[in-house]
Amino acid sequence: MQARTPRKQPKRVVPAPTTEAVAEVLGAGPEDLNPAWRTAQAAAEDKQAIDIHVLDLRGITTMADAFLVCSGRNARQNQAICEEIEKRLKQELGERPIAIEGLTNAEWILMDYGDLVIHIFSEKAREYYDLERLYRDAHRLTA
Repeated sequence: MQARTPRKQPKRVVPAPTTEAVAEVLGAGPEDLNPAWRTAQAAAEDKQAIDIHVLDLRGITTMADAFLVCSGRNARQNQAICEEIEKRLKQELGERPIAIEGLTNAEWILMDYGDLVIHIFSEKAREYYDLERLYRDAHRLTA
C-alpha cells in the first residue's frame, strides 16, 4: 500500500493592520508621542529645510516611534539644520541624541533620539533612499 501525500493547503494571506487600527487598539494618537518631534520640526523649518515629513511608525516597526525626514539644498544647510535641531531639543526639552551619524559628509545625517529618529538628506540622497516609500503605511503627523 502506497502512502498518500498530503495536499498542500493554499496560503492564507492576512492583511497587516493599519496604523490607525493599531493606534485604536493601543489608544495611541499623535498626542501620545514624545513632543520632541514638534520641536525638531519647528527647528528644521527655521533653517528652511525642504519637504519636512513626520512619520508615526508605531505598529509598523519597533526601531522608533517616529521619523522626521527633511532635506536641505547643500551640505552646509544640512549641517545647520542638524545643529539647530540638536540645540533646540537640548534647550527646550533637555533631550540629547544617542548618536549623530553622517555630519561630516552631510549627504544623509541621522540623529538618533531613541523613540525619534531624524533623517536630514541632500535632495539626491533622499530621492535615492526614499524612506517615505519604504514606510508608506505610516501615518503622517502635522504640528
